[in-house]
Amino acid sequence: MTRLDDPLLVADEYADDARLRRRAAAFTGETTAVDARAPLVAAVVAAQPKRILEVGCGWGELAQWVRRETGAEVAALDLSPRMVELARERGVDAIVGDVQELPFADGEFDVAVAAWMLYHVPDLDRGIAELARILRPGGRLVVATNSRFHLLELRELVGSGPSTLKFSREDGEEHLRRHFDRVRREDIDGQLQFADRDEVEEYVRASISMSPFVANLPAVVAEPFFARRANSIFVAETAA
Repeated sequence: MTRLDDPLLVADEYADDARLRRRAAAFTGETTAVDARAPLVAAVVAAQPKRILEVGCGWGELAQWVRRETGAEVAALDLSPRMVELARERGVDAIVGDVQELPFADGEFDVAVAAWMLYHVPDLDRGIAELARILRPGGRLVVATNSRFHLLELRELVGSGPSTLKFSREDGEEHLRRHFDRVRREDIDGQLQFADRDEVEEYVRASISMSPFVANLPAVVAEPFFARRANSIFVAETAA
């Protein structure tokens, strides 16, 4: 079973952005026409922030989007030097750092964003506590993650076993309520369509949890092949 919070695995995976970009198609709307980041950005904009922190910023596209929509000062952080390099190339103020030990003062930000990354954090409670700490009273954390049933049909196809997400649609509120007073969730469900077996194999090879099982992929699959898409946005707030 692949542990998505294994620090060595995560470091190796995010040393390069190619596989990440392919996986991102499951929520950016490239293949579904529905971008799960849109309600996340809307939740950030609604808070009317002046200072925003994105953790796990990847190549910086979301940080750019948030900055464009809010006009706020946006700082970004990622464990991967390569991702920070790519984000800086986009003009994002990004640094290498760990959400479990954020290099920022208490109450420094109005909004924090954690998009599809909390399930990689070894000490999840500590990471969420740090995000709560750097928010001002009344601040907002906006999180994106997946359901444990996301891409279930693909996992069943290759026999990779059940989802190992430890911050998911199903348990995210429980984790957040340890540090935040109010939590709400918005679900974005639908389907991913793969035109043929080659596209299925390409996606499986890009997956952290499924790629070790790519040899199990049948020689013939239904074409097109459909897998469920199940993303969720959490908005958590501290007391003012």
